[in-house]
Amino acid sequence: MLGNIKNKKCFETEEKTSGLVKREEINKKYKWNLKDVYSSDAEWENKFSEVEKKSNGIVTFKDTLGDSSENLLRCMKYDEEIGVVLDRLHLYAMLAKDLDLGNEKYQGMYDRLMILASKISASSSFIKPEILEIPEDTLSGFINKNENLHIYKQLIDDLLRTKAHTLNAEEEKILANVSPALQVASSAFGLLTNADLKFPKILDESGIEIEITHGRYSSAMYSLDREYRKRFYKNYYIPFVEHKNTLAALFSGNIKADYFNALTRKYSSSRAAALDANNIPLSVYDNLVNSISSNLEPLHRWANMKKSYLKLKTFHAYDAYVTLFPSVKKKYTYEDGIKLVLNSISPLGEEYVKDVKYAFENRWIDVYETKAKRSGAYSSGTTFGVHPYVLLNWSNELNDVFTLTHEMGHNMHSFYTGESQPYPYANYSIFVAEVASTVNEALLLDYLIENAKTKDEKLFLIEKHINNIVTTFYRQTLFAKFEQIVHEKNQNGEALTPDVLSKLYGDLHLQFWGNGMTLDKEETYTWARVPHFYYNFYVYQYATSFAASESLSNKIKLDGKKAVEKYISFLHSGSSDYPIEVLKNAGIDMTTSEPIIAVTKKMNTLLDKLEKLI
Repeated sequence: MLGNIKNKKCFETEEKTSGLVKREEINKKYKWNLKDVYSSDAEWENKFSEVEKKSNGIVTFKDTLGDSSENLLRCMKYDEEIGVVLDRLHLYAMLAKDLDLGNEKYQGMYDRLMILASKISASSSFIKPEILEIPEDTLSGFINKNENLHIYKQLIDDLLRTKAHTLNAEEEKILANVSPALQVASSAFGLLTNADLKFPKILDESGIEIEITHGRYSSAMYSLDREYRKRFYKNYYIPFVEHKNTLAALFSGNIKADYFNALTRKYSSSRAAALDANNIPLSVYDNLVNSISSNLEPLHRWANMKKSYLKLKTFHAYDAYVTLFPSVKKKYTYEDGIKLVLNSISPLGEEYVKDVKYAFENRWIDVYETKAKRSGAYSSGTTFGVHPYVLLNWSNELNDVFTLTHEMGHNMHSFYTGESQPYPYANYSIFVAEVASTVNEALLLDYLIENAKTKDEKLFLIEKHINNIVTTFYRQTLFAKFEQIVHEKNQNGEALTPDVLSKLYGDLHLQFWGNGMTLDKEETYTWARVPHFYYNFYVYQYATSFAASESLSNKIKLDGKKAVEKYISFLHSGSSDYPIEVLKNAGIDMTTSEPIIAVTKKMNTLLDKLEKLI
């Protein structure tokens, strides 16, 4: 299939432990209404049988696509009709399953659906290669002469764009056969770090013995007890250091696999291959890394401020995220969250607010944690012909309010995309996926800061904004710069030993944080524990999305209606154009350094406010 459910993503936030509340104890207004997808399980079964039968007919189009524009159109429409139903079946099964992970019926429906999707994907795999075998002038003639094919022009143009990197059938088969072997390093890293590494036991803040886990790391780094933070941090890295040679071999093996794929597909580098998937110019990556590397003063300033305010002789990585304002403790009900979200998004216009309010009032959101419900939070993404859904696990914390507005940003992006775009373009690139969610977060932060009741509350919120910039903008760019350098070292034939990797990461850590930071040996082994380094140039998109959303939220506040209209148009654009062009139409040019520099200026402005209030 040209688009299938295996490529659909849910946009998730951090997970937490499920509670024991029974679902029937929750008022239905706080629960999803799955009848918007299918009226019953029986209707799902009927549609499943229909699409299963229909999918058997896709092979009848094989070896006919180049014969006429009519044949090509019939095949595209047929494949599309299957895709629409398959996506809807997936949405219903996924949502039903996630409400009760112990329900074997819905898990079975979901598993059957995924098996069918895989079967359909295999049977329709001839479509892309066969389209590429049609001479380009013939293909252009088909599109120009048959107006019903015009809708597929962007889709076909994108296929043609990558034609030079598409191999012949025999070579593609070889690459497919070797693919599992190339994924061994990544799989082994996951197994080693999640299952086999043994972490020490330590005493927590209360003197109770606990076992160190990945899940406890983040909360430990926010603990007010510095000795506990240090104790956790130092011990957390012990197994990574003990297995440094194995981890370095896996890291190097994964990079070599990426480079093999890039060379085989005739790309100049792994980075070029990774960015070309979404037609992102290399200059976007370069602008991000170079612009931030030249504008690190705000992060250096923050490190020195924290060091001074915490009255520390030395400032370490385990001091970077603890709050300076621990007295601020406030609870938020779901109704409080709704009110804050609706008030904060008011700059986006009455229509946008009305649509978000409609979602709140019509059971698009499953709010509370219940027994066996999936943990964390997500937006289901675009499903053609059906509104998207949001899963929450509300616990009355400020982070829940931010999660709500974040997921509603995704939700409206998906809703408007599905409402405005035909099926082939009713989705959007991962490059822009976090823009709408973080625009909402930026608007919420500004609203909360402007309406803070006390000075400490305002200080706490400004600090939160600063930490968002540090973690999503600076830290991810540090990762991106490290990733770029190690791939270049591999391409130049240099060995990626533990000492080489640790020296490089340690130098970058100090470069980014400045002389206010004291480097611990443990921090130099961060390369050994970050799974995103196995995602092949993925992390830079967190920073670019953050920069784009900061610029957009500023334009919305400063330029008003004109900027809002462009932003809403962006939310409706889907993948009707390449992501860089979609953002340009919204007023953000990510091929320039302007959006990047704007975030560094915003950081300084926030630090000025913090210093003034303190």
